[in-house]
This record gives sequence, structure tokens and C-alpha cells, in this order.
Amino acid sequence: MPASSVVTIEGVWKYYGDYPALRDISFNVDGGACLALLGRNGAGKTTLLRILGGLSKAARGRVSILGKDTRAGTTRQRIGILGHGIGVYEELSAFENLKMFGELYGLDDPRRTATEWLERTGLDRVRDGLVREFSRGMRQRLAVARCFLHQPAVLLLDEPFTALDDRAIAVLQSLLKSALAEGRTIVMSTHQLREALELATDVALINRGKLAYRGPRTWEMLEDPGWLYRHYGEA
Repeated sequence: MPASSVVTIEGVWKYYGDYPALRDISFNVDGGACLALLGRNGAGKTTLLRILGGLSKAARGRVSILGKDTRAGTTRQRIGILGHGIGVYEELSAFENLKMFGELYGLDDPRRTATEWLERTGLDRVRDGLVREFSRGMRQRLAVARCFLHQPAVLLLDEPFTALDDRAIAVLQSLLKSALAEGRTIVMSTHQLREALELATDVALINRGKLAYRGPRTWEMLEDPGWLYRHYGEA
């Protein structure tokens, strides 16, 4: 693993039955980079992110984050995951959710941290409201707070802009820019090419389970987001 690499993927295969969802995927992500993980529906993006987050196991190959196995408890504490599920408890209040997650991550002052992140995501006025009564956008903002509250070194985001309201998009974009400025590492899968490429430093394109492209994000991609698919995607 190169000294600067924070995320390492080496020869990863994943099968669902006999179907190879991932086929010999290998690449690194350097510290402080934002990798946009692109590909059409069913390409294997979510599968790869779940493996990186320690939520699924590769059939063959190896993945590591910060030089350690992604399924190790100490590694998981340094990862923030935002996936398709909201990942918060509907029968608890917003404050109770964040306080509980803060305690699970071993934060010094979970109550103070929960209050801070409710303010940062614009949920402080509904801190004691039950999550089951929240709108979809409010739930998404709470999930964003849950992802960021323990100051993770690595952020794994699966379609983070999908179904967000305008306020939630603005909150997430601001947090991601701050995370990059602080030197954190981001791997983000998305169909929202414009938003992703504006943040990305690097791009990986998966086509039918195979790595079709891996390289820096270029101005050509930013000006014409469909360029990458036309050159390296499915015909």
C-alpha cells in the first residue's frame, strides 16, 4: 500500500449466487481525496461501498482502510457511512438518536456533540421531536448528522444527494467541502454527476462489475458529465 493511500482495494470479487457483481476490482484512494464512484444502476457501486464499510465481505481479494481490515471495530469507528437506509431510530427523538450514536462512538461529551450537530443541520428546533414524525428531508439531515458527528477520517457515501430536499443538499455540500478542507477522505457513489464532479478530485467508473476507468477528475468531465460514460461506459 502506498504511504499516502487511505483506502486500498486489491483484486476484489463479489458473487450473488453465480453472478459476479464485482470482478477483480483494484484501486487506491489517497488521503484527502474525494473519489466519485460512478456507474449505472446494477454496476456494483453499492456492493463495493458495503464491502468498504465492513457491511459485506468480498468473495476474493482484500480491502483496507487506514491500513487495517474494514471489519475491525477500531476501523469502523473511523468511518462515517451514509447509505440508502436512513440509519436512525424512528421511536427516538433527534437528540436521543445523536446522543446514543455519540455514546456508541465513545465521544467525550455525547450530549454537547448531539446539540452541536442538530444546530449544524438545522434540526435544533425539533430536537425533542420523534423521528417518525419527521419529513423525509428532516430524516435525511439527521442521517447526515449521524454520519459526521464522530469526525470520521473516511466518509463512505452511497447516493448521498438522492431524495434530499434543497436545504439538506446545501447542508451536505457544505459539510463535504469542510471535510475535504480538513484533509478527510471521501468515497461517494452517485447518479448526480454535476454535484459529485464539482467536489471530486478523482473518478472511478464501474461498468458491469469491472473497473472501466480510474483517474483524476478533469475539467472535461466537469464541463460535460456524460463524457466519461460515452468513452468508458456501456455502449
